[in-house]
Amino acid sequence: MHVDDLQWQLSHLGGVLPRIVDEILERGGLEVLVEAAREREDWFCAVGAARGLCAVGEFGRAWTVMEPFAVSGWQPAVRAGADVLLRWNRVEQALELAHPDRRGQGSGDAWRDYAEALVRAGRVDEAIGVLVPFLRDRRVLRGLVEMTDGQGRDERVLEVVTPIAEEFRRDPTQGSVGDLWEVLPAQARVLERSGRADEAIRLLGTDVAARRYGPQNNIDFYAELLARHGRVEELRDLATGTQKSSAAGPYVKALENLGRAGEAEAYLRDLIAAKHPGWYENALMELLIRQGRFDDAIEAVKHTFDDLYDGNLLQAAMILLAEQGQHDKAIELTEGRSPEFLAENEAFWLRSNRWWLMGEAGRAREAIEEIETLPAGEVDDRELTIAWLLAQDSRVEQAIARLRPLPGKRAATDLAELLIRQTRFTEAVAVIPDVATQREEERRF
Repeated sequence: MHVDDLQWQLSHLGGVLPRIVDEILERGGLEVLVEAAREREDWFCAVGAARGLCAVGEFGRAWTVMEPFAVSGWQPAVRAGADVLLRWNRVEQALELAHPDRRGQGSGDAWRDYAEALVRAGRVDEAIGVLVPFLRDRRVLRGLVEMTDGQGRDERVLEVVTPIAEEFRRDPTQGSVGDLWEVLPAQARVLERSGRADEAIRLLGTDVAARRYGPQNNIDFYAELLARHGRVEELRDLATGTQKSSAAGPYVKALENLGRAGEAEAYLRDLIAAKHPGWYENALMELLIRQGRFDDAIEAVKHTFDDLYDGNLLQAAMILLAEQGQHDKAIELTEGRSPEFLAENEAFWLRSNRWWLMGEAGRAREAIEEIETLPAGEVDDRELTIAWLLAQDSRVEQAIARLRPLPGKRAATDLAELLIRQTRFTEAVAVIPDVATQREEERRF
């Protein structure tokens, strides 16, 4: 088991893609994943196999799948292995595996994973204790807050977090070097969940007013905190002041949740009228679509549809309409575009989005006819697109035949998806190049 191969799989989504693993698992192909983990040393297959085996109570077999990966010392595999052992009630074995000192590991990530295992073993105070030296690492700090949620140790968490928050408040410049700025919303989260929301709002409100934040600011969290507790007037002050760019979203959602969508719409239209387009136009479109006002949403942003720059909301509108099942309305937006816009975007993305929408709308045959009228070299991924449309048109065998001769991982993955639909799981995994082949292809590329 080579750690370099495992890390490459994780960072490049190499081997069998997680979504393919999920589809195989959902359709009953668990044993194929077990075999692929063993034969191909495929990380995502191993994770899926262990999850599936644990779900049916076969913890011993799950550990057999995961053990070769976990003993490599690679941290994601150690974490997954400890999870299997904890589910199997092999607590001491899990803690021994996860303990960073056993492997000469001293990273904050390793200690965070060990603390998570301690929490799951019921040793919450011990978990908090081992993380104290690493709390200036924001991932560890975030992990501490998450893993102790609901554990009845909020006061203990505040004991270790509050001094760091006060340290940052005394010298906010530390946030530009480390991660201390994130301690402020972390403290507020724990205060809120412990029933001290007013104190959280007061402290974080003072921090925001004093501009105590680091490379990212804390205004988003503060605005959402106000929204969760119905502090709409304070939220409005934030959303109409100098922090409108961060507070506008939570303010709009808060009004909408209170049944005051009309006020939210008026607020956004006022911002747009005051020469603040961009995000606010997109937010207005999203609000109107959530309200089922599709024509109004299109009307609000259609003036951007032929823009050649970043303010163009055509694709966003198409996707939002498709999510609401308004495929034909989305397709209409691809028509009547200016020659200048088409010259820049038709071949690049507009056609592919149009054909995807047509496939989703039951118009796959019409889309295929459009593609076949164009010169073969003019359409990127022509065969892949036609194969997908054939499958959408229930011509799965024709789609499979179209995909088989095509090179590359994308074609193999598309082919695997179609084979999975027919429960041909072994064949589906076999058509995907193994990790060594994929790495060699990457080096050649």
